[in-house]
Amino acid sequence: MGRVSAAYALSLVCMSAIPGAWRRTAAGAGLLSSDGVVAPTIFAEMSAAAARTGAINLGQGFPDEDGPVEVLEAARDAIAQGVNQYPPGRGFPDLLAAISEHQRRFYGLEVDPETSVIATAGATETLTATLLALIDSPDDEVVVFEPYYDSYAAAVALAGARLRTVPLRLPDFQPDLEVLAASVTDRTRIILVNDPHNPTGVVFAPEVQAEIVRLADRHDAIIVTDEVYEHLTFTGPHVPLATLPGAAERTLTISSGGKTFSTTGWKIGWIHGPADLITAVLTVKQYLTYVNGSAFQPAIAVGLRMPDSFFANAAAVMEHKHEILGAGLRSAGLDVIAPQGGYFTVADATPLGGADAAAFCRAMPEKAGVVAIPLTAFVSPANRGDYAGLVRFAACKRVEVLEEAAARLAAASF
Repeated sequence: MGRVSAAYALSLVCMSAIPGAWRRTAAGAGLLSSDGVVAPTIFAEMSAAAARTGAINLGQGFPDEDGPVEVLEAARDAIAQGVNQYPPGRGFPDLLAAISEHQRRFYGLEVDPETSVIATAGATETLTATLLALIDSPDDEVVVFEPYYDSYAAAVALAGARLRTVPLRLPDFQPDLEVLAASVTDRTRIILVNDPHNPTGVVFAPEVQAEIVRLADRHDAIIVTDEVYEHLTFTGPHVPLATLPGAAERTLTISSGGKTFSTTGWKIGWIHGPADLITAVLTVKQYLTYVNGSAFQPAIAVGLRMPDSFFANAAAVMEHKHEILGAGLRSAGLDVIAPQGGYFTVADATPLGGADAAAFCRAMPEKAGVVAIPLTAFVSPANRGDYAGLVRFAACKRVEVLEEAAARLAAASF
């Protein structure tokens, strides 16, 4: 692995003598060794490598430029006007109304802002609260598509459920419908769907969406969707699962303002769905963060009401950034899988001898001056061999940063 930072080394702590739910959480995330050592995430490791070497960090998915002025000014105004104390437990009514208006405006969904939506501390808290609220037995299973956003496995483990994965494979990262059907059973409590998908950048095909709804109905499962990249699709408008026939009554839809408005640090998310399910989630969520982001909630409400041109431009700009990044990756000799949405481009490093993507990523800061994340970081340990040569790069950076990264990659000797 080479030399590591002192902070990274100190984070390799043996915790075997400490009991608690942390153990299954760390094990679910693949961070706990058999001898009780807790490792840092690959994101922490690679960010430390970027800081140590001066490499461009295309590992973590956060923008390096601010969002729209109107949204930022709304937050400043809210602070100046004293919006600095606890908001209501469900969120400020104006934000809840803006979420409801947004869902009707873009998707034709009718969401009652008083009973069917909650403002949350980002999508990650929402997901965790949802799993904690709805998982009731260690026999409950949560079906996810693999690779998966890394918090999913940790949250499923924390809730005490079983993770069941459905692979997304090249060339298009769409799931095999027969495998999907075999994976959803009467033990399935939740089908968790991230669309547009992190880390692969895929948008699920209509037949995949229809099969998810059919299986959920057949097995009386709840659909939980993570749609934080909903406004960053490149092949057509986003289609929420809740809009499909028969889906709304069993679907909880999660999203946030962080990705759309480049405000990931504000952690303003939301969830909507049937009132009884929302009440269940609120019952747990109120004992986690309770509330958050007072001054940021009215600012995100402003964002959600911005004109259609803003949302169209956000997708176009992100697609252009992917094109710049993809050109650099191809010049370096990697095989690029063009994304259909979101922040990330996946490339196959095998042509450059990167059959072990983790080793490739650990060497890349020194060899190319760029940091990325191996796709195996988003895969359960038993299945990592299926994705061994794939690497995820974040395109959500300034154009000049991406151009410099592309130039470094093209000039690198692997």
